[in-house]
Order: sequence, then C-alpha cells, then structure tokens
Amino acid sequence: MPMGHTATAQAGSGGLTATEHRLANGLRVVLSEDHLTPVAAVCLWYDVGSRHEVKGRTGLAHLFEHLMFQGSHQVHGNGHFELVQGAGGSLNGTTSFERTNYFETMPTHQLELALWLEADRMGSLLSALDDESMENQRDVVKNERRQRYDNVPYGTAFEKLTALAYPEGHPYHHTPIGSMADLDAATLEDARNFFRTYYAPNNAVLSVVGDIDPERTLAWIEKYFGSIPTHDGKQPPRDGALPGVIGEQLREVVHEDVPARALMAAYRLPHDGTRECDAADLALTVLGGGESSRLHNRLVRHDQSAVAAGFGLLRLAGAPSLGWLDVKTSGGVEVPDIESAVDDELARFAEEGPTAEEMERAQAQLEREWLDRLGTVAGRADELCRYAVLFGDPQLALTAVDRVLDITAEEVRDVARATLRPDNRAVLVYEPTAAEADDAADADAKGAEQ
Repeated sequence: MPMGHTATAQAGSGGLTATEHRLANGLRVVLSEDHLTPVAAVCLWYDVGSRHEVKGRTGLAHLFEHLMFQGSHQVHGNGHFELVQGAGGSLNGTTSFERTNYFETMPTHQLELALWLEADRMGSLLSALDDESMENQRDVVKNERRQRYDNVPYGTAFEKLTALAYPEGHPYHHTPIGSMADLDAATLEDARNFFRTYYAPNNAVLSVVGDIDPERTLAWIEKYFGSIPTHDGKQPPRDGALPGVIGEQLREVVHEDVPARALMAAYRLPHDGTRECDAADLALTVLGGGESSRLHNRLVRHDQSAVAAGFGLLRLAGAPSLGWLDVKTSGGVEVPDIESAVDDELARFAEEGPTAEEMERAQAQLEREWLDRLGTVAGRADELCRYAVLFGDPQLALTAVDRVLDITAEEVRDVARATLRPDNRAVLVYEPTAAEADDAADADAKGAEQ
C-alpha cells in the first residue's frame, strides 16, 4: 500500500492541506480534500515536454498527448472521452516545454472511473498503438498547427521569438507544436519508444483534489496503478542554462497579411522558482498587466498609438523565463515610434521602480490569480502537480502567494534594471503586406470622415 504522507496546513495556505504518498513503483500521489462541492479533479503530470525531444523529432511530446486519447487496452477509440463525458465529467490534456498533463473533473461518485481510465492508458497504451491511430493523430496535430499557427494572424510569433531567444541546439529553441517535417518523419516505433521511456509511474505525479475520502482514494490508486511496472531508461533533459542577459538585440521583420503593425519582444528573465522570477512577474504586471498598467496608459490611452499593449511572464524552470511584450499599433503608426515609447517607459521604470500604489495593485493582482487557480479543484490539482514535478514539493503550491507578497519594490526595480534592456531581447516586427496596409488606410480614412 502507499507509504508516507504529509498533511500540514502551512501558514499562508488559507487552511488548504495536501497529503503526499508514493507507491512502490515510484508513482507520486498528492491528495487534497475539499468538500465544498460534490466533485473531484484528477490530474496526472508526466515529466516530459518538448525540451526532452531531439533534433529531427520535434513535436513528438505533443503528438503523444493526442495518442493518449486514441484508445488503450480496455478502452477503444474515442472511449475515454465518451466514458468521462457520459458520466457528467470534463477532460483534456496539454503539452508544454516542461511537462505533459492529463486531467478530468468528475462527480464525486465517478472518481474511480477517472482513476481506472488513467491507469489503463498508462499501463496498456502500447497494446492499442498501431499505424492507424498514429496516422489519424498525426493528421489531427498537423491540422491543429495549420489552424492555430500557420493560418492565423501573428500565429507563428511565439515560435519565431523562442527560436530567436534560445540559440540553435538549446532544448527550448523549438516549441511544443513541432515542425511539419518532423511530424511527417515520426514513426510508429518512435512513438512506442517515447511511451516506454516517459510514460512510466516513476516519471509521473498524480493529484486528486475535491470531495474525496483519502483512504478509499488511495486504495483505488493502489488497485489500478500499483501493478504498472517502473521504467528506468529516461535520460535527463539537456541543460537549459544560459547567461542572464542575451548580450545583443536580436531582430526579425515579418511581412505577412496581418491586420496591423505589431511589435513583439521576448526578454530573458530569471528561472521560475526563484525570488528574482517573482520580482520580474511583479515588474511585468506593473508595466503591462492590464488596463491600469504603464504601457497601456502610455500607448493606448495617452498617445493613442496602439490598440493593445501587454507584457506578461512565461515562467520556465529549466531555462531562463521569458518576458513577453505584445503591442499592436493603431492606424498608420510606425513601429519605431512604438519601440521608442516602450524603451522610454522601461528605462524610467528601471531607474525609479514601482510606486507604492503600483506595488500594492500588482501584488493584489497576482494574489487574485493565485486564488483563482487554487479556488477550483481542477486548478488546485494542476498546481500541486506543477510544484511536485518542477520543484519537488507540492506543498509550495499552497504558499506561493506569500513569496510574491514578500517581494520589495527595490527588488522589482533591480530585476527590471538588470533585464528589461535593449541588449536582452529578441524582437519581432510585423509589417502588413500591401493589401492589408491598403485596407487599414481605407478604414482610417472612413473613420476620419465619420
């Protein structure tokens, strides 16, 4: 049976608790009771993402996320979706640089079904993985790439900027969606080897949150997951360490059929899980986190040179995080004018830091976001898995906001001064093609007449 657990309500956790357990095969289990509503969330994180992929086989982690819904030994075809939704639940899965996760939210009395389904595909997917399912999901992923990346305005911006921000050969140089060529090149044997290597209980964390009986839940987990064999063939991901500053401004101009000129930039920021990363999060919230932010007030309200201006943080544990700037211009405004105004605001912030009012507002905003995540059983299950997989301790999820509230204005200023500089960013400039530019000019002219 499962061994060892912790159930301490830490200071700042709002009374939330989590118990930790480990099966003999290495599966880590985190449980958190919440009897407010009769639902339970199951979340399973595998410690595999696009950073584990090798050159020539990008997109395999994301492709496998889709294959996991294609049937297993006892659940055929679309049966996973049909059984969960037929029981009144919801489900999905996602892939990132650093993990692949699967999750269900079920009525409490259907919790056992969700656990059985996850265990069945963890333990027996290979018996159902064949050429037909491989080709089916390969086409689905390629179509997803077309719909979400290749055929929408600014759709490849994230892919282009990460390729600039992380050098060739770096594990974060490519995004989880992968390339069309690599998706075509992936073989059935590639997929089988990927499953054997990464989809093992000792490479996963399972969290169950909600209206649960912990003892009964642990018994179900042992019953369905306990016999799945461990696998020790996983290699650690390649080192993602990089200097704290890029050292130059990297730049690419893209001419596409987009509705407006755009300035996008990725700044190299501290790793997730550090005090400096929390300070950077506050800095970007003050600068570009919503309609009260400095960049929105300057570019959208005052100058009216942009229709949207945002600045957010992509937290990464295995490589420098990215500060993500996104500004869409208004009318015939040129990008250099926008860029000059952005640099002016960043330089002023690096010199002065945030005001007391800005610090209070930014900390309150991040606290609300933390409460939103932990306020639902699904959100809390995901956060517990995240901290367990990336930082080794699910309990950190329950006190994360305390670390943000402990940051000082001086720390926010210092991280801005060190990182929000022109020589520490990859820049993407979008220029509309002639047809789009003419349409925009006509729209401006009509607007002026009215």
